[in-house]
Amino acid sequence: MDPSRIREKIGRFRILVIGRANAGKTTILQRVCNTRDNPEIYNSAGQMIDPAVLKASKERGEHNIENEMVFQSNPGFVFHDSRGFEAGGASEFEMVKAFIASRSKETKITNQLHAIWYCIPMDEASRSFTAGENKFFSQCDTGSIPVIILFTKFDALYDVAFAKLRKEGKSWKDAKKLAAEHAEQSFANGPQLKFFKEVRWPPKCNVCLPNMDKDDADCGILMERTAGTLDNEVLQQLFVSTQQSNLEICMKYAVERTLPKDLDSAETTASKGYERTIGILGAWFPHILVR
Repeated sequence: MDPSRIREKIGRFRILVIGRANAGKTTILQRVCNTRDNPEIYNSAGQMIDPAVLKASKERGEHNIENEMVFQSNPGFVFHDSRGFEAGGASEFEMVKAFIASRSKETKITNQLHAIWYCIPMDEASRSFTAGENKFFSQCDTGSIPVIILFTKFDALYDVAFAKLRKEGKSWKDAKKLAAEHAEQSFANGPQLKFFKEVRWPPKCNVCLPNMDKDDADCGILMERTAGTLDNEVLQQLFVSTQQSNLEICMKYAVERTLPKDLDSAETTASKGYERTIGILGAWFPHILVR
């Protein structure tokens, strides 16, 4: 199906973002949407909420997971924010659990939850898993909704690896050069990933995201991993054509999923057949191609 028609039929790609306080969630979303601006917030009726009202609600400890965050740089994504439940708070956990269950039962695909990004920061103060994370992956049935773990602030592990390499006798230059690779290897064999093999509702995959606060930060791998977890081809097409962070993935899916089928069709050999093919391929790049 033409991705532009999919967008008309389904609407926006909907993601629930879960994470501890200071997990870097907003920074990640800004990177995904190619902006430094804050999102606009809408209630369930589609009405924009005054930032002053939001601030007052936050100060009172109130939070509505149904509110939608939309960045004007890429309104094709709609995000729902869950406050972290690192202390294992029952009320916040039940709110998230109920939200996931409710959205899973939606008959309209436009109202369904399409993916969950669970952010876990790797800075020194918060490397251990919390009671809330244990509870979520042990008790929250996410059904067919794919969960992707985002290990944010992963560059904090580079500093740990650097210090270890220096202690082992490596020069400053060599330790700096090897730190990232050493950190990634240690992490792959560490307790964080082993934890997810033992839980009842494991995530579909994980991605390590370092230096998201830098101007040259790249979240393309997040786009690639998320697309790979989507079993529904229609949603996969919607996600790939909506994201603007990874041009390569647009090219990959456009060629692999569209071109072979189109070239085999009788319409392709007819008059203007190749113009049709170019049009279909171009629909995977709506943020680049001019109408």
